[in-house]
Amino acid sequence: MEESICIQKLNVQNDQKIKNWDFLSSDLTEKILSYLPIRSIIVASSVCKIWNSIITSSSFTTKISATKKQPWLFLCGQNSIFYNNNQPFAYDPDANEWFSLPTSTLLSQDFFIGSNGFFFATTSENFSFKPIFNGIWVQTSPLRFSRCNPLVGVYNKGLNPKFIVVGGVRFVGGLVDVEDRLAVEIYNPNLDYWELCPPLPADFRSGNSSQWLCSALLRDKFYYVFGIYSCFVTCFNLDEHLWSQVQTLRPPGILFSFLVACQDCLVLGGLCNSTNGPNFVLWKVDEETMEFSELAIMPQALMYCLFDSDEDDKFASLKCVGLGNLVYVYNEEHLKDYTACVCEFSNDFGMCSWRKLPNLPPNASKFHRVISFCSNVSLDNILVGARI
Repeated sequence: MEESICIQKLNVQNDQKIKNWDFLSSDLTEKILSYLPIRSIIVASSVCKIWNSIITSSSFTTKISATKKQPWLFLCGQNSIFYNNNQPFAYDPDANEWFSLPTSTLLSQDFFIGSNGFFFATTSENFSFKPIFNGIWVQTSPLRFSRCNPLVGVYNKGLNPKFIVVGGVRFVGGLVDVEDRLAVEIYNPNLDYWELCPPLPADFRSGNSSQWLCSALLRDKFYYVFGIYSCFVTCFNLDEHLWSQVQTLRPPGILFSFLVACQDCLVLGGLCNSTNGPNFVLWKVDEETMEFSELAIMPQALMYCLFDSDEDDKFASLKCVGLGNLVYVYNEEHLKDYTACVCEFSNDFGMCSWRKLPNLPPNASKFHRVISFCSNVSLDNILVGARI
């Protein structure tokens, strides 16, 4: 009898504790929710009406977007035989976890690209885009010069995004036309209009697709294009629509490298030969002089964890993308579940730390092609859909 009474008292106390959540002020509830990773905030928005109203308020979404600035890594795998095995994933650095994104039928396109909040699908005939988390695929009016495998960038002009398409290849009679220097085209989603601009300088003629090139957007004004193997670099002024003079950015011993934009600076990441074997090195690049200074070297033990073979050409599958204060280095082969590492910089590149990312979810397939890119993630865009 006494035991039954004690249990009843405990149940009453627990009910009171649960009800006490209802008496939290909205300010305190908002503060608690703000500490959660973005993915957990999305889940919390479905818990109750009060939490949903707090999370979907403009003040809360603006605050979260301003405080959670670390860029996410997106990995999109394509299977050339079984399109149903195509899978997109996203890595949230705040939560330190991967999660699967909804599979889109347009992931089966031959040339699939991602950049700064958007997915793009290109063929020799069509160009389509879609916000990463919400919205529908939109097919644009035809490019003036249809192409495959171009570089695609997203920059903001005022409050509106614009897309820049650079390079790529054309197919003429089923053959690749490597001599055709395709004009740069800039797309205005509000007007569904393509604007023609000067093509890449002739120095890039022998390798002008995204297989040979990478790009970096700086301050929504300068779009840099860099040759992964040639080490040629040039800059397209997004206001004046002019290309700069082509320069060479080649640190000693470099085998291949990638140019990214971090903390309003250019950062070069590449594989170098050194006395103690290959190293993956990061350099800060002066945008005026193209002079470079070493920032960080990936610990060799960490670099070798990206591979599980001793083949001489194993390093050729290394890729590098970056944004904000993070630079991701990953192996695009399926050797170890697409293992990746990240280098995190403090403000002004004063300090850095390397770490290994967790493996992809167990349901990840084996892909024939992997496309990865970095993007800032806005809570508002996830909840409401990107506004174009």
